Amino acid sequence: MKAVLRTRSLPALLLAALALVVATVLAPGATAATSVSGIAQALRKSPVHVEPAASGQLSRADADGLAKRIKGAGKPLFITVLPADYPTANLFSDLRTATGITGLYAIRLGDRFDARADSSVLSRTAVRNLVASVRGEDARTQLADFTDRALANMGGRAPASWGGPSGGTGASSTALITAGVVLVAGGAGAYTLVRRGRRRRAEEQRAALDRLRVVVDEDITAFGEELDRLDFHPAEPGADDAMRADYERALDAYDRAKQYMAGARGPEDVRPVTEALEDGRFSLARLAARREGRPLPERRPPCFFDPRHGPSVADAAWTPPGGSLREVPVCAADATRLADGRDPVIREVDTDHGRRPYWDAGPAYGPWAGGYFGGGLLPGLLAGTLLGSLMSTPSYASDYGTGYGDFGADGHQGGDVSGADFDPGDFSGGFGDGGGFDGGGGGGDFGGGF
Repeated sequence: MKAVLRTRSLPALLLAALALVVATVLAPGATAATSVSGIAQALRKSPVHVEPAASGQLSRADADGLAKRIKGAGKPLFITVLPADYPTANLFSDLRTATGITGLYAIRLGDRFDARADSSVLSRTAVRNLVASVRGEDARTQLADFTDRALANMGGRAPASWGGPSGGTGASSTALITAGVVLVAGGAGAYTLVRRGRRRRAEEQRAALDRLRVVVDEDITAFGEELDRLDFHPAEPGADDAMRADYERALDAYDRAKQYMAGARGPEDVRPVTEALEDGRFSLARLAARREGRPLPERRPPCFFDPRHGPSVADAAWTPPGGSLREVPVCAADATRLADGRDPVIREVDTDHGRRPYWDAGPAYGPWAGGYFGGGLLPGLLAGTLLGSLMSTPSYASDYGTGYGDFGADGHQGGDVSGADFDPGDFSGGFGDGGGFDGGGGGGDFGGGF
């Protein structure tokens, strides 16, 4: 009888032990770390994952807010918040393999921060600059700033498994079905995918041009007002052939700018518009000097802070917030402001995330700025900025640093399910090697960036 009781009690003891283990794991104070596979599973459902042991860094409300913002933008940005002691060996490459989704991956680990991305979503240089731009911020501010800047510059599209802005997890099966259809369809499916990517790129370019058109129209209008304020008449007393030639060049530039803008079909078509405006403003500066009997101005780039200020008169030292000292061409008014310890008047433009300086507004502003400053000069002036890093890459001329969501060399676009088929070089290096994390002793060559 006792033997029977002992036999029957063994399952009960095992069940009790199992219940104790489950209760321990599920207890509020449990600190067991989620595996990389578990994190990947969470990221396939939502763009933001916060480990329970790191919940003090980012509240549930803030995490939900970030997730909503990312889903609303429709971009493949994945954010993970982990405790400081989480293992970092091959963390990015393992996480990318486990999710199987092309995108930009950012990790806050204790007080450190780093990111990696597939090159079809964002260039490695741009990732480094994004990480450096949020150096030293607290977790909530850092992740919010990184999210805003990344969404403004990255390409690709959100994975279907997120279920769109309103959430939902039922799209995972849809992704699998889609993958099966592509495999069955073979070449026809691949052709359709490429056509869809080209169509998406064309739509994004048109949208970028529509936003850029507002800025360029402001520039053209401002130049026309300068012509009116000048109040020059070719037959006025004292006018000579040199003055009339300067005036003619300014008028021609004004007409060319309007014609070029009327024929623009993409952001790249804006460069000759701003080239014409820059040339016209220099002609007006020469004309004003002749009328006032002053020495003719030397040919200099326009004011760095706002090309509408006209040709620069000097180079001035300027340190942006959180950045390093650099020399930039400035107009007389901004030179005075800087000398007095005041802020310059910076040209800001509308973006999906509010008003931003033009150098932080996305790759579409590259041709606009390049027309004013020249392709060789601008990357140096914008060293350390997102736009500057994009313009310095060989791929910029064709796709603005993947800013329009083009297909990468592997045929994948951000948000596509590629499994383990990705370039490991995009996710290589130890934690902190990719962008100069903001903990410990600094961030390598990108420390103190713009």
